[in-house]
Amino acid sequence: MDPSHPRAPASQEDLQADVVVVGAGGAGLAAAIEARAAGASVWVLEKGDAPGGSTALSVGSLTCTGTRLQRAAGIEDEPLAHWEDMAAFDGPLLERDNRALARVLCEEIPATFAWLEARGLRFAGPFAEPPHRHARMHNVMPNSRAFAYHLERAARRAGARFALRARALRLLQRDGRIAGVVFEQDGRERVARAARGVVLASGDFTNSPECKRRFMGEAAARVPGVNPLATGDGQRMAEGLGAVVLHGDLALGPELRFAPPGAGSWVRRLPPSPLLGAGMAWALRTLPASWIRPFIVRFIATALAPSLEMFELGALLVDARGHAVTAPGAQLAAALAEGEAGSGFIVLDQATAKLFRGPPHAVSTAPGIAYAYLDDYARIRPRIHFEADSVAGLAAACGMSAAALQAALGTRGQGRGFIALGPVRPVFVHSEGGLAVDPEHRVLDRQARPLPGLYAAGSVGQGGLLLKGHGHHLAWAFVSGRRAGRNAALAAGGTAGGAGSARGHAADG
Repeated sequence: MDPSHPRAPASQEDLQADVVVVGAGGAGLAAAIEARAAGASVWVLEKGDAPGGSTALSVGSLTCTGTRLQRAAGIEDEPLAHWEDMAAFDGPLLERDNRALARVLCEEIPATFAWLEARGLRFAGPFAEPPHRHARMHNVMPNSRAFAYHLERAARRAGARFALRARALRLLQRDGRIAGVVFEQDGRERVARAARGVVLASGDFTNSPECKRRFMGEAAARVPGVNPLATGDGQRMAEGLGAVVLHGDLALGPELRFAPPGAGSWVRRLPPSPLLGAGMAWALRTLPASWIRPFIVRFIATALAPSLEMFELGALLVDARGHAVTAPGAQLAAALAEGEAGSGFIVLDQATAKLFRGPPHAVSTAPGIAYAYLDDYARIRPRIHFEADSVAGLAAACGMSAAALQAALGTRGQGRGFIALGPVRPVFVHSEGGLAVDPEHRVLDRQARPLPGLYAAGSVGQGGLLLKGHGHHLAWAFVSGRRAGRNAALAAGGTAGGAGSARGHAADG
């Protein structure tokens, strides 16, 4: 019998809890912790091998007012000013923004920031990012892996249980209420039953060709997402029950990104210790910038995108064969994606390269913090930095056609001294396409009515909220995750045996 049928009998292998959370990124972990704090038993279904999600792959910025770091810097700030400044990021999209949810974010993030610190997270900052009127951007130390490390520990200590490599397939209904999730694990279908509610925290759909084709077009469907597990599972399951996706056409990307280091940056491998994080934050505040810059620049050259200013000042994008890719700067990544090669190189002649060896022109930028130049890339990322006296030499180093590269450079190819950075590939960083939700994070149907027992947080529960600027996506993940988990735990429903019980421990990863 189909386990999604409302009359499907319970199985001894079913997982039982008051609240089932789908996804163990920042939003899902926050939901699990708060649901347990509200007295609910919790199962977390995570598709990957470990918690983390897109949160662990992020830069790690969190934008907030009223933090102890702002106060230490002498900054008087408050949520209303934050809410007003968020509108300045929207530009012509302001009318599409869900300003009510933006208000929720701005009012709730100060307490959530303190909640994160209480669980071991450490931050540096605040850093300025106009049009914010005050410095509000805080960067987690030593890297974004710290979020998953500390929040998973907090969730497990609180008694939340985890089923890893568990891919959510469809939602289970009973008597008109969402009552659980059918998931696949180890090649077979299982059921996680929820007595009070299900929280979708499964991320965006940047790695779902079907979703991108539907909302953004065929060209977008060919561009991968940064997170390979971001396949829109929550959106798909909820839409099948009448939910609505808002802003599916909006995304950060396609944008160009350098190939990541093969073994990962040592910065990314630093242990997420609170003492190390606090020490790094102290160093950023107190030590001379010249001492700190080598560390920060290593992160920038490893994780951040190349500046579009390079193409405005003479750099050329070519595909992997050496053929020129021509388009306005903001559309170069999409144009590269349309080609057969799918990746390419940034090529600079001697005159253009000279501009990017020092201020004011940088190859990559961490706004308000530091900048990386060509010489930094040569030192830190030697495997993506190629230099040659001639076009033929550069083409050979990069595996391109010398004739194609010569044709792409035109008369500039007659000079001497060329640099290529790459390969670069087009990617989507995140999409804005989330389910419609109310201010209590309940998922809404096409008539704007809550689907009983179903909540959504993070990207899947973005509800038409626009999160432009650094640090707002993570802020929403933690704020909405905490609130959705708490609301699901306090919802009317049955019981799964009390706050401390959860059956099926064999699924725990």
